[in-house]
Amino acid sequence: MEILKPKLEALLGADNVAIGQAAKEAAYSPWTRLGEPAAVVRPKTTAEVAALLRLAYAQDLSVTAWGGRTGLVDGARTDGGLALSLERMRGIEEIDPVASTMTVQAGCVVETACKAAEEAGLFLPLDLGSRGSATIGGVISTNAGGNRVLRYGMVRDMVLGLEVVLADGTVVNALNHLIKNNTGYDLKQLFIGSEGTLGVVTRAVLRLRPKPASQNTALLGVGGFAALAPLLRKLESDLSGQLSAFEVMWPHFYELVTTEPAKGRPILPPGQAFYVLVEAMGSDPEGDVERFETVLGGAVEAGLVVDAAIAKSGAERDRMWALRDDVGQVARNGPVVAFDISLPISEMEAYVEETRAALTAKWPAAQLTVFGHLGDGNLHIIAGVGDAHARHEVETLVYAPLKGRGSVSAEHGIGLQKREFLAYSRSPQEIAVMRQLKTALDPHNILNPGKVLA
Repeated sequence: MEILKPKLEALLGADNVAIGQAAKEAAYSPWTRLGEPAAVVRPKTTAEVAALLRLAYAQDLSVTAWGGRTGLVDGARTDGGLALSLERMRGIEEIDPVASTMTVQAGCVVETACKAAEEAGLFLPLDLGSRGSATIGGVISTNAGGNRVLRYGMVRDMVLGLEVVLADGTVVNALNHLIKNNTGYDLKQLFIGSEGTLGVVTRAVLRLRPKPASQNTALLGVGGFAALAPLLRKLESDLSGQLSAFEVMWPHFYELVTTEPAKGRPILPPGQAFYVLVEAMGSDPEGDVERFETVLGGAVEAGLVVDAAIAKSGAERDRMWALRDDVGQVARNGPVVAFDISLPISEMEAYVEETRAALTAKWPAAQLTVFGHLGDGNLHIIAGVGDAHARHEVETLVYAPLKGRGSVSAEHGIGLQKREFLAYSRSPQEIAVMRQLKTALDPHNILNPGKVLA
């Protein structure tokens, strides 16, 4: 890498090239393992990204794009290669209030983009726990989900167009601003969710929505799993499409986030079978409050809800969401393994109990903490068995019941950690097509090699 250092510095300036110990120090994240890159480079423009990739392509040097570095599957790990950090490409280039679109650079932090849309009187409905660190390019590369998928869909449903740099430095400008553009292959879909293995996203056109005028939130106590799906469907129907979040917490998770050392305290008393955080967004501040309360009252009368607390202020709403977002408390179970899976709602209860039984049969003191979006079929499973060396065995037990039944990754991607289990959720034919795409777009295998596909 020392040989290439003058070329890298000539392209970017010495301040934007870190090599050796400086590169190792830059490769820190409390969330994921970033490895030991030979160099960390920080381009400012698409032209610089293209020049870097042309150089890497000529030298057969691996390149891994870095966003907020908060992924959970080691998808940004870089050992001996070039870590391409997009942190300087964070601009918001345009907000079009007529077309309701935003053109943004890939390094822009999600929270920054959301605030900019709000200031323009519009709404970017992307919300996830890492909103203050995750970048637009990062969430596009993993097709992130978050708290509002139930109403607004995954990230791919918010992307109208992309600018992408291919492995050989070719810039593909597909910055489409149209909702309907049925002219052949939708190339952007190749790159959304591909985890930087097919190209480096540098800019994106995002679809914005009308800014909600109301936001009503409640925490509900539910007496049993059998009531969850009917409750979800009733709220969707009776709120006439306003339901934007349906977050379910199993009792052990609720206990963790409402007892010391957690900062949260119980909003509903302990002892419920499930706790459900629901939120509705609408356009009529006064009327929506009345409708929300009426609908929840109907759910209580129908026997679907045992107890309820409705947020009466922004502070109370934030307090409810803080419980759901305080996922760091699961570390109190000792060394844990985190999972992000999806399967039909009708199979969730059986899957959780089957998995719990498998873990406790092997490790009697095992703890299984469960919470998730549920409304979109996504559960987060946290397994603690008291043995940091048992990770692979735990993964096998958790993923095995998902074969032909669900997905080993609902929203975090495959990266390195789930690569072995990709075939649990994808057919041999699908994986073969993935390999063909990788070979066609990255014949030298320099873009995030080893991720997704072995």
